[in-house]
Amino acid sequence: MSSSLRVAIIGASGYTGAELMRLCSRHPNFSLGYATGDTQAGTLASALYPSITAAYPNLVFEEFDAARVDGYDLVFLGLPHEASMALTPQLEGKVGCVVDLSAAYRLRDASLYPTWYGFAHDQPEALAKAAFGLPELYRPSIAGASLVATPGCHVTAAVLALAPLLEAGLIEPTGIVVNSITGISGAGRGLKHTSLFCSADEDVQAYGLLDHRHTPEIEQVLADQVGAPGSCQVLFTPHLAPMNRGILATCYAKPAQGVSTESLLAAQARRYRGEPFVVVRPTSPSTKATLGSNASHITARFDERTGTVIAICAIDNLCKGASGGAVQAANVALGLDEMAGLANVGVYP
Repeated sequence: MSSSLRVAIIGASGYTGAELMRLCSRHPNFSLGYATGDTQAGTLASALYPSITAAYPNLVFEEFDAARVDGYDLVFLGLPHEASMALTPQLEGKVGCVVDLSAAYRLRDASLYPTWYGFAHDQPEALAKAAFGLPELYRPSIAGASLVATPGCHVTAAVLALAPLLEAGLIEPTGIVVNSITGISGAGRGLKHTSLFCSADEDVQAYGLLDHRHTPEIEQVLADQVGAPGSCQVLFTPHLAPMNRGILATCYAKPAQGVSTESLLAAQARRYRGEPFVVVRPTSPSTKATLGSNASHITARFDERTGTVIAICAIDNLCKGASGGAVQAANVALGLDEMAGLANVGVYP
C-alpha cells in the first residue's frame, strides 16, 4: 500500500467532516485532496473551522463532482443517509475504499429501513456486502473491504460495553436497557431549536423515545455476538446533555448465570486484551477522559440486591463514535497501522 493515499471527504462541512479533516491532517498516510460541502461551496474551510488553519490554510469546500474522485484511494461520506445511498453506487469500482458515516449500509435487513429511517432501501446486495466498521468486533470482515459502514455513535458505546458479556454467556439477550447521554455535537451543525444555547444549556432531555434509529442497529450487533440473528431485544433511550462532546452509555441486563463484578470485568478485559482503543477498569468511566481521542473506557458491575448487571462505556461521540472510528476502520480496510492518525489518550482538563 502506498505511503501516501489520496483521500476525499464528501460532506466535509459538518462536524464529522471537521473532525475527519483534523484526523487526516495528523495521519502519516493520508493526503486530503478533495473536500465537498455543497451548502458551503466556495467557502474557505478554515473560515468555517479556524482550528484546521495550520493544516489546510487554502482548502476550499467544493460542490461534489463524481469525476473528481476517480482513482482516489479512500472516500469518506459524511452525508445524510439517503444521499449516501444514492452516491455510493457511483463510486463503486472507481475508488479504492468507501467509508460511509451515515446509516445507509449499517442494517443488513433492507425491510427495516422504512420503519426506522423512513425510506426504502433499494440496494440489498450492497447491504450484504458492506463491512460493519467496528474493528474491535468485526476486524476480519473489514480488512480489504471496499465498502465500510461505520456504526452509530450510541451503538459504538453500548455494544462495546455489552458485547463481551453476551459473548461469554453472562447476560440474557432480551430485556436489555440502554440509557445513553450525548453531547450537543451529536445533533450536527444544522440549526435546531434543541441545539440552541438557550435551549440546551442547563437542560437534560430524553429524546427518540421507543423509536430511536440506533435501536435495531444495537440489536443487530449484539445478536451477532451470540450467533443468533433477531435474538436480542433492547430498550434504548438517548439523552441530550449540555456538553460539546461525549457519550456515556449505561446499560442494564439480567444475568444468565451466576456472575460477580469480578467475572464481568474479567470478561470485558479478556475480550479486549490487546485492543489499543479500549480501556477496561473498575472505575466508572467519564466522557472528559476520552475527549478528543479514539478511546473507549468501559466497566461493569453486578448488583446482588436487584440481580442486575450494569455495563458502562464512555467515548467521544465525534471521534470514536464517528470520524475516529471511521479512520480506524479505514486503516484496517487498507492494511495500515490501525492506530495511524489516532490518539488513545484524551485531552484533559
